[in-house]
Amino acid sequence: MSHDQNTRSALVPSRRGFLGVAAAGLAGVMLAPGVRLIEIAQAAPLTAATGASRQVRWGMLIDSSKCASGCTACVTACNTENGLSGGKLPTDSQWIRKIEIKEIRTGKTQSLPMMCQHCAEPPCVDVCPTGASFKRADGIVLVDKHICIGCRYCVMACPYKARSFVHEPLHDQKADVPRGMGTVEGCTLCVHKVDRGEMPACVTACAEAEHGAILFGDLNNPESDIAKRVASYPSRQIREDLNLNTGVRYSGI
Repeated sequence: MSHDQNTRSALVPSRRGFLGVAAAGLAGVMLAPGVRLIEIAQAAPLTAATGASRQVRWGMLIDSSKCASGCTACVTACNTENGLSGGKLPTDSQWIRKIEIKEIRTGKTQSLPMMCQHCAEPPCVDVCPTGASFKRADGIVLVDKHICIGCRYCVMACPYKARSFVHEPLHDQKADVPRGMGTVEGCTLCVHKVDRGEMPACVTACAEAEHGAILFGDLNNPESDIAKRVASYPSRQIREDLNLNTGVRYSGI
């Protein structure tokens, strides 16, 4: 079964119809003090309305040999771009985190960023009872805040521990990144920037820190840098045994 947004849309016309009927009522709903859905919609770039292309599959290739232990530039950039607090409490949202892995045989350690892996067959989508977890045609896995009921089945299903539940009221949200208490969230690959033709914040921050460990691009385009690298050099998926066909790949591990 495909998880593409196009397929999803075809399967749930009643949900979309309901959302359309309810739009007028929702327009005045406040996600957080000072942030209304209608204002977010008006702030959205027109290019986002053109829709994702099935011809594209956005992905990342992370070179562990370039990822510096102790550097958290990608994490800080993600927090800033998406309006996350950056707190370390268990209830604080964290869309990307740094992890350290150690090879038992040699003792070699490596530092890696870990986030939503944007799986082609995402378990979070399979278990979502409302269809709030979905995958766009271009492979980006997202959460529809309007229909997420906060059951957290997706949090339990994700083998990468990449999703967070919003426990507290939110303030000073970013117009391009709507969030809501009582819903689940995770890395969006900075979809609002990608739809404008820009790079995800973590990719830019890693380059500015002079590491250049994260390569972003279209895995389906054989002429893209990321596709050429994946085709030319060994890379791996985390938990390859699950056959999820992740959009995030790692080299050097």
